[in-house]
Amino acid sequence: MLLTTLCYIEKDDKYLMLHRVKKKNDLNHDKWIGIGGKFEKDETPEECLLREAREETGLELTDYRFRGIVVFISNEWETEYMHLFTADGYTGEVKECNEGELVWIPKKEVMNLKLWEGDKIFFRLLEEDKGFFTLKLRYEGDELVETSLVQY
Repeated sequence: MLLTTLCYIEKDDKYLMLHRVKKKNDLNHDKWIGIGGKFEKDETPEECLLREAREETGLELTDYRFRGIVVFISNEWETEYMHLFTADGYTGEVKECNEGELVWIPKKEVMNLKLWEGDKIFFRLLEEDKGFFTLKLRYEGDELVETSLVQY
């Protein structure tokens, strides 16, 4: 089981998106995702979020929200429990990322990017802002074959 965080940093009706183009053998190669990564030993979701934001963007998050948990199940990779956040408060300037290109993308254009199919579901949930949720996404290869959503 893999524990991760993912965060969409917001500014001026845009999300800071990471175009994953720099790492070899990257499951997310050429996809657009938020920033985040794997928990380190004994980290809370919030500690992982803050560390990953600092490492990948150079930003210190000052205002963020825990939005949901997304469970990725696949016939090709380890089950992942992703802790999803949004953030709209930070200090610092965006730096270059060694995992890909960081770009501010208008929210209305995000669905036109090369995304995982399941990501489109949680982007809709973030926009609807109906509260905390858990979302199970089952993939066979790159194909999304099952979804299950609980909203609180």
